[in-house]
Amino acid sequence: MENRRRLKQDIINMEDPWRVFRIMSEFVDGFDMLSKVGKAVTIFGSARLKESHKMYKMAEKTAYLLGREGYAVITGGGPGIMEAANKGAKESGAESVGLNIELPFEQVPNRYITLLLDFHYFFCRKFMFLKYAKAFVIFPGGFGTFDEFFESITLVQTKRMPAFPVVLVGKDYWKGMMDWMHKTVLAHHCISVEDLRIFQVVDTPQEAVKVIKDFYKKENKKSNGKKS
Repeated sequence: MENRRRLKQDIINMEDPWRVFRIMSEFVDGFDMLSKVGKAVTIFGSARLKESHKMYKMAEKTAYLLGREGYAVITGGGPGIMEAANKGAKESGAESVGLNIELPFEQVPNRYITLLLDFHYFFCRKFMFLKYAKAFVIFPGGFGTFDEFFESITLVQTKRMPAFPVVLVGKDYWKGMMDWMHKTVLAHHCISVEDLRIFQVVDTPQEAVKVIKDFYKKENKKSNGKKS
C-alpha cells in the first residue's frame, strides 16, 4: 500500500514540470489571438440567469451599446450573463469573445461567440480578462463573479495595474455588499474611502457605458495636456 502511494506521488511530481508547457501554451494562444481584438470591455455575471431575467436583458443591451461605441466584448463564454453579453456584442457587429473554461461539469460555449478560446487553468483565463480589457462591467453573480470583481479592484488598489473603470450593475443586488463595505470594512479601517472610489455602482446599461466613456475622456484630456 505504501509503495503504491509513493508511486502515485512520483507520477504526480513528474507531471508538474510538464504542466508548465500547457500553461505556456494557454498564455501564448491568448496573447496571439486577443492582441488582434483591439479595445475591449470584459463583462462578468452569473451563468445561471435565464433569458427572461431582467439582468440578462440589461447585459445584452450593455454589450450592444459598447459594441456601437467600438468596443469588443469579452466574456467567460458560457450561458446566462455571458451569453447575453456575447449576444448583444454580436448584434452590434462587434467582436464577441468567449474565454471558455474546462469544468468537471461541461460548460458549452454559447452560440453568440465570434472568437473562442478554451482554457484549462483559471489563472490563465483570468489574466486574459484583465490584460485586454479597458473596463470591467459586472452584473449579479456568484463566487466566480465576486472573485473577478475583488481581484480587479485589488490590483488597482495595490497599483499592480493602472486604474480603469470597474462598474457594478444593479444597485439592489449589490446594496448588501456595499453596506457591509461601508459599515464594517471601512469602519474597521481595513480599507480607505479612496478604495471605495475604485469602482462605481449603476442601474442601467446607459449609465455603465457613460462611466467608461467619461473615464477615457478624462484620460485623453490628461494625455493631451501633458503633450502640450
